[in-house]
Amino acid sequence: MASKPFSPDLNRGNWEKPTDYIFACFGLALKLDIFVASFWFFFNTGIFGMVPYLMYMVIYLVPIMVIHSYMGQFSSSGFISAFRLSPLFKGMGYVSLFLTITLLIYYTIFAAVPLLFVLNSFRPTLPWSCEGFKSWQNDTIAKWSICNATIAEEVAKETENDTYFYITNIHVPSVLYFKSHFESFQNDSELNDYEISWHLSGLFALVWATIAFIFYKFSEPAKFGKCIRYMVIGTVALLLVCFVRFLFLPGAHLGLKNYMTPSIEEFVVGTSSTFIMALQAFGAGWGSVITLSSFNGFKTNIMSYSWIISFGQIFIYIMFGMVSFMLEHYFLGLPKPLFETQVINHWVLFLSSASALSSLGWPNLWTFIYYTMLLMAALIVITTQIFTILQSLFDEFEQLRAKKQEVTLGLIGGLAVCSLYFCTNHGVLYFAILSIDAIFSQTLLHLLLLLVVLWVYGRDRFQKDIKFMLGQPFASWKVFILRFVAPPTLVICLVLEIKMCLEEHSYSSSVLHFMAIILVGLPILAIPAYGFYYIHQRPGSISELFRATDWYPVEMEYRQQYGELVQKSEMTHQLFDRTEEVN
Repeated sequence: MASKPFSPDLNRGNWEKPTDYIFACFGLALKLDIFVASFWFFFNTGIFGMVPYLMYMVIYLVPIMVIHSYMGQFSSSGFISAFRLSPLFKGMGYVSLFLTITLLIYYTIFAAVPLLFVLNSFRPTLPWSCEGFKSWQNDTIAKWSICNATIAEEVAKETENDTYFYITNIHVPSVLYFKSHFESFQNDSELNDYEISWHLSGLFALVWATIAFIFYKFSEPAKFGKCIRYMVIGTVALLLVCFVRFLFLPGAHLGLKNYMTPSIEEFVVGTSSTFIMALQAFGAGWGSVITLSSFNGFKTNIMSYSWIISFGQIFIYIMFGMVSFMLEHYFLGLPKPLFETQVINHWVLFLSSASALSSLGWPNLWTFIYYTMLLMAALIVITTQIFTILQSLFDEFEQLRAKKQEVTLGLIGGLAVCSLYFCTNHGVLYFAILSIDAIFSQTLLHLLLLLVVLWVYGRDRFQKDIKFMLGQPFASWKVFILRFVAPPTLVICLVLEIKMCLEEHSYSSSVLHFMAIILVGLPILAIPAYGFYYIHQRPGSISELFRATDWYPVEMEYRQQYGELVQKSEMTHQLFDRTEEVN
């Protein structure tokens, strides 16, 4: 049974401006759960810890980004149909689909939390300020906060001669305010039972309603690209404004000093942590760059764009890193008792920062600005990932193109329902596990992509395609690194990531174990499963099974030129083969 030929969507559209592709890829770096993971595994790394990121850019990040961009731009297809380059491995596109859905299910919390603080910033007295904190704090809860550290100091002094050793925990009001939405968090009880926060559920509903409105108004690529362009510019502008304002926080200068101080230890730690940051460049589902580049013009210079994107993304990481350091050192610089104490400031970018902002002049205004920036960053990530899913489905399944609005709203509605799990106490506490699991799958997909493009499809054909599309060669030294240096590095990282996943799952809930298996583990089986399906569907010789099908530019002008180039190349190969036979 012959496989159905690819039917390109000639009306899928392009970006309004070529730079919209750059801004959309900048938006991928706003996936801020990486900073939550870095606190658990790598803690904060200063500017010297970011040096390995520059090494990764040269060794594999930029070259692999060129490969992703080449697949999308050359074929004008999403991350599923682009594997016409080697149909036997099209299952990789479906794995990317499941990984993206996994992100969208839990990432709503990164929009709902900022929305919580934005809405409450309109109150005359902020609930997490020291004044507002006293109005709702339960006096029966034996906790100390940064608002009553002097009381903790008196207690500590009275017990200095005690023979027992203990540490006084000083809590941050904004963290306690978020926890107050869950009874189990307030009572410090074990998480045996599930508890849903209906307040948080309402915020989730508002987030998904906003996302549905965005796709209702900006579903076409040109309009969507324009929307994302302005949102990214606005988010980065607000980030810079907040950075300047945070310079005047107590302890901020010490934080910047520590961030800028060279350290060999930070360099070593950064070798592992920045590798994970580099993986974020390709989107949560790995294939986002493929789909985003498919809306480029055929001659768009993806080589220079890949460098611009990589430097832009590292700028965003550094800016958030410096903001994180300043906030962290603000809490480290608070007055503490002489006795052993520690300030409990979870999620410093999202939760603890609200208490720091309440200490500034015009606290309501700065709370609104800062959390609007975080809300916009989350909306950019979510909408971009949904956009790549939808376009990939429309490219692969022709029958869905006539029902775009129904499919869009159905996908958003399904994701909204599934995300409700993360309104529970278990979901809020352990969501990062899915992010760590997805990192393992992304590394595996990178490894397979190098195999598919540079070995199965062939480096010669790949370099010829790049030369035809861009009019400039893809350097042979880059091909050598991608074929022989990058794979061993990725294998080592796979081993380390397996260890990370096992450590995370050792204390998470059984539901998240199940979700990780269904959403992250089992989809990997789609790669061999689709391979067997393709072999059954298209019997033939081994060489025919690995051959690209319907791999051509969509635009007729370039398609004809490419056809002539391929035909000439095949005739040359046949001529060489016959010459060798005669000799």
